[in-house]
Amino acid sequence: MPLPHLLDFPATGSAEMGHLIIAEGGHLPFAVQRVYWTADVPTTKVAGNHAHHELEQLIVAVHGTIELLVETPDRQRHSFRLERPTQGLYVPPLCWREIRFGPGAVLMCLASQEYDEADYIRNYDDFARLVSQQ
Repeated sequence: MPLPHLLDFPATGSAEMGHLIIAEGGHLPFAVQRVYWTADVPTTKVAGNHAHHELEQLIVAVHGTIELLVETPDRQRHSFRLERPTQGLYVPPLCWREIRFGPGAVLMCLASQEYDEADYIRNYDDFARLVSQQ
């Protein structure tokens, strides 16, 4: 199973005119089935707090700073800081995530599947039991 890791997106343009950032085809680890974004999360809130059975995600801070703690099925914890829209974090299935938003941060997520509540693991103890059986 792949580990969570950062991906860089190609960008064209200049400091004077701005940049066009591209996420397509061969740049992505999966076919995108859903895109959503999250904004206006208080800096005092820890968001996420779940894992997915099958869903893969690519998380991008399109504005501001986002810090993520990702726990893999082997119970290793990985910390990531996203602060450039030219970089995304790949999160494979069965990874618990905790997300902290900086002031004004906007998170965009590219997902491998459409929304399915049955795919969520929302309780950390359930996650820990599940991965211990792997």
